[in-house]
Amino acid sequence: MEKNHKYEKEYKIAVSGSAETEPCNKSAKEMAEGFGEQVAKAGHVLITGATSGIPFWSAIGAKRENGTVIGISPASSLSSHVKTYKLPTDYHDILIFTGFGYAGRNLIMTRSADAVVICCGRMGTLNEFTIAFEDQKPIGVLLGTGGTADQIKYIIEMAKRGPGKIVYDTDPKELLKKLIELIEKERRYPKLKSPDGE
Repeated sequence: MEKNHKYEKEYKIAVSGSAETEPCNKSAKEMAEGFGEQVAKAGHVLITGATSGIPFWSAIGAKRENGTVIGISPASSLSSHVKTYKLPTDYHDILIFTGFGYAGRNLIMTRSADAVVICCGRMGTLNEFTIAFEDQKPIGVLLGTGGTADQIKYIIEMAKRGPGKIVYDTDPKELLKKLIELIEKERRYPKLKSPDGE
């Protein structure tokens, strides 16, 4: 059987949100799981910070739909991930151990993704947002989840750096749809000629 080397439209979507969910709205858990489900249903890969709370809930949603979930850990090993950082391992297909702590993990996770989604969040989520914004990466904001997510429009307005490549919605399915459209609009693949000139 001939192998298909054609590029498949499978995107890596990172979910950034609170590990500690006190600042989140009551609906945030359901919305995070719903977003993970939508990513998996659409055939994309979910990336998380391999932590609890919002990222973990989104991983649960993705695995419910047999999706692929990759966790980017701040730890340097599985032992450190579990014992030192006290982070979960369930609902992830692959855990990548960076050994760079939370700040280094945030950078690697954000840059590994085609787009970043902000759901609730605290300071770490804001850090991931600013990395994505500075890198001019497509960003989706799941409004109505509380925390950082519901302050992004205000932060953008106060920063006076332009609107960024950001889409907003309160519905996980609609947010993913808008985000994929933004990714595809931003992508520029050169058309390569085949050996026969076609």
